[in-house]
Amino acid sequence: MLLVPLYEHPADRPEEWELLIRSAGRLHSVVLNPASGPGEAPDERFAAVAQRLRDAGVPVLGYTDTDYGRRPHSAVVQDLLRHRDWYGADGAFLDQASADPALLSHYGRLGVAARAAGARTLVLNHGVHPHPDYAGLADLLVTFEGPWDAYRDASVPPWTADHPAQRFCHLVYAVPPGAPAAELARQRGAGVHCAVPGTGAHPWGTLPHALEAAG
Repeated sequence: MLLVPLYEHPADRPEEWELLIRSAGRLHSVVLNPASGPGEAPDERFAAVAQRLRDAGVPVLGYTDTDYGRRPHSAVVQDLLRHRDWYGADGAFLDQASADPALLSHYGRLGVAARAAGARTLVLNHGVHPHPDYAGLADLLVTFEGPWDAYRDASVPPWTADHPAQRFCHLVYAVPPGAPAAELARQRGAGVHCAVPGTGAHPWGTLPHALEAAG
């Protein structure tokens, strides 16, 4: 299954959003990120695509930055509530999540707040393998985020084998056409993934190779 973080405005990239909605059956979820979070005011175009995704049965994850535990709890909660109230988000994507066991209680409280804000799907994006106890805090852990060159030789710690593949996601960018990113994700016990061609500082403005081929 594909978790897709498409960080582009629907007005600028309407064809990509249409393809995403048509591909609902292949999607685990979609990350909604109007302005590195919900923004300061509702955006009708994002609200419209979020509604269409939900109507198609796709969980919509509101992007919220946690700054590796440095962002105040209240600021994170404000973003969670704005995603719910403005875009009807029924899930939360907590980005830049710490992997440090010292912050488990902090993320536990954020998880409780996300559930209270209506998140039926909670994702922690560590980008690396965190302390194993983080697996008890969320529905899905992103345990790799990085370029294909690094993913080819990435390793997986033994503790991940104690959990179902549906609990792990790998996000890979700068992936060349034909690269076996999906196969590697399965081999490494990640039942959710996304492999995009985008590079540079903004790789998540591109769709996964799998959807581009289907489109």
